[in-house]
Amino acid sequence: MTDAAPADEQLPLTLLKGVGPQLAAKLAQLGISTILDLLFHLPLRYQDRTRLTPIAALRQGDDVVIEGMVAGCAVVQGRRRSLMVKVQDGSGVTTLRFFHFSAAQERALAVGARIRAYGEVRWGKAGVELYHPEYQLLQGSAPIALEDHLTPVYPATEGLQQTRLRKLLDQVFVYLDTQHALPELLPEELRQKMHFMPLMDALRVIHYPPPDLTPARLQSGEHPAQRRLVFEELLANYLSLRRLRDQARSQAAAPLQGDGSLRQALLRALPFPLTKAQRRVSEEISRDLSAAQPMLRLVQGDVGSGKTLVAVLAALQAVEAGYQAVLMAPTEILAEQHFLTLDAWLSPLGVELAFLSGRIKGKKRDAALEALRSGQARLIVGTHALFQNEVQFARLGLVIVDEQHRFGVHQRLSLREKGHSAGAWPHQLIMTATPIPRTLTMSAYADLDCSVIDELPPGRTPVNTVLLPAERRAAVVARIAAACALGRQAYWVCTLIEESEVLECQAAEATFADLCAALPALKLGLIHGRMKPREKAQVMSQFKNGELQLLVATTVIEVGVDVPNASLMIIENPERLGLAQLHQLRGRVGRGASESHCVLLYQNPLSGAGKERLSIMRESNDGFYIAQKDLEIRGPGEILGARQSGLAQLRIADLGRDSALQPAVRQWGEWIRAEHPALAAPLIRRWLAQTERYGNV
Repeated sequence: MTDAAPADEQLPLTLLKGVGPQLAAKLAQLGISTILDLLFHLPLRYQDRTRLTPIAALRQGDDVVIEGMVAGCAVVQGRRRSLMVKVQDGSGVTTLRFFHFSAAQERALAVGARIRAYGEVRWGKAGVELYHPEYQLLQGSAPIALEDHLTPVYPATEGLQQTRLRKLLDQVFVYLDTQHALPELLPEELRQKMHFMPLMDALRVIHYPPPDLTPARLQSGEHPAQRRLVFEELLANYLSLRRLRDQARSQAAAPLQGDGSLRQALLRALPFPLTKAQRRVSEEISRDLSAAQPMLRLVQGDVGSGKTLVAVLAALQAVEAGYQAVLMAPTEILAEQHFLTLDAWLSPLGVELAFLSGRIKGKKRDAALEALRSGQARLIVGTHALFQNEVQFARLGLVIVDEQHRFGVHQRLSLREKGHSAGAWPHQLIMTATPIPRTLTMSAYADLDCSVIDELPPGRTPVNTVLLPAERRAAVVARIAAACALGRQAYWVCTLIEESEVLECQAAEATFADLCAALPALKLGLIHGRMKPREKAQVMSQFKNGELQLLVATTVIEVGVDVPNASLMIIENPERLGLAQLHQLRGRVGRGASESHCVLLYQNPLSGAGKERLSIMRESNDGFYIAQKDLEIRGPGEILGARQSGLAQLRIADLGRDSALQPAVRQWGEWIRAEHPALAAPLIRRWLAQTERYGNV
């Protein structure tokens, strides 16, 4: 290593011995481009290589270090050719088995060689075996020291071995100890009040855990060293999102005042009043729209809470002020559902709508694009097709994004940028029907104002959820026949564990054929993701109009489908879905005044986690309670969505496990912004330099 060191934290990897262009390229695949990136490339898990296990004490499933003499080495033929190495240590004999090996390896593992090996104990043809263990040949008879700390296992990539990463990190600690001390970015007052250990001490524990720390305790994330780093990472994320908010607030937007005429006309025409929660959230949105800074508001609401009406009132405020509004939905079915609902509400008021999706072609598409460009269309509903370059708006004032977690960051920003003109940006309203626990909202949406519609409209009856094993399928089919005989409609939802739309659609088609045979007196429809958009729209229209009594579907009906007469839902293999998705599917029934039921038709045997999820569904219809449980069971990635942001790929923090820290993170984050603003940028750079942020810049 050289003596030269930059003054800031962007220390190049070339300061480390052995890092040339080839190794640097492999490290770059892991988001590692500086020494500090490498230091904060934290272990996924740990192995205990600090003690030897006698061969006689080996137990299946344990990770062990053994040491002994090679008693035999031979290539054996079976279903797969393998190299079998017999090792004995005085207490017993075990086998090391290699399916990938070289002639040089076979020669080196000769009888009489002394060997130390690490691996997982499995049960094989020769009794207990270690498959492809890591090993080293020991020279002489003198004892060789074991590891004096737990061995970290890092996120890696092809061609980059764990041993290489560990040796590089050894160099990093020597370099930082001798040539370039790592600065503390948390102020002394914060560290003392939170009882945090020094940063470098915490990093040493994480990279070199002492042998008295068990891997299980480290996996729990409760060690003081981990809490120190977890807090700093969550703080960096919070500060990053608040900075994004500040940047957006510094931009200008057109104040959308409106005279209230269209909104009042719509409310008078509706056969029901707004709930108190809808009125409260609508007033919050109206105040935001009237300001000269862009609104950035997230509206959460449980299934059926009336988010769409709140969004339409916001859109009408934009229209009253002389601007256009756009509502973007993630699927064609949901977009069309919105368009039909909005058209029925707004056409009588003289508000012209346009619809744009991938299936709109030819002259119809040209006419829609012209209506957007000219301003003739005041409210536009569409799908991903709205991102296309030829889509231009005359005067876009409000962007509404439904089920926002299904869109990527760049997609949402692309739509916002289409409305940027004359130095002004459009307002943004973001909606989700997936309730998000408050602690998660504090982390994931710190750049947004949040509103919650926490009240269901009158007349919504709780859905009665029952669990039945697949062996009761015939009774469930009879229940469908009885419900439809009373004039009701039903859903049958098919799921598959494989991540394959083709297989899922094949399963739906097979189920449809079986149910047609079992229920010849009923009219059935089928809908799945591989049908053409026009076909899906036609089936959904028939079901909504009551022409079909039973709809067999895949999870494409998860959001947006609104058929008040449907009072029975069967979800096949519900154990394969998460709680949030099950709750969304269940929300397709219970939309009318009739008593509604959801049957979870599960396959035995259920795993412990499967039993827990299904029991929670049976116990509660409260989406926020269910979301909290989903967070505890599956983590934040499923709730926020895979394309949401780097928040789902935190280095050491876990938004579910570490939720208790969120209030302190928020409190100290605001304190740093007020008292030590210069620390925000280095904290963000330390933890988020390689992460694409969720935001509005």
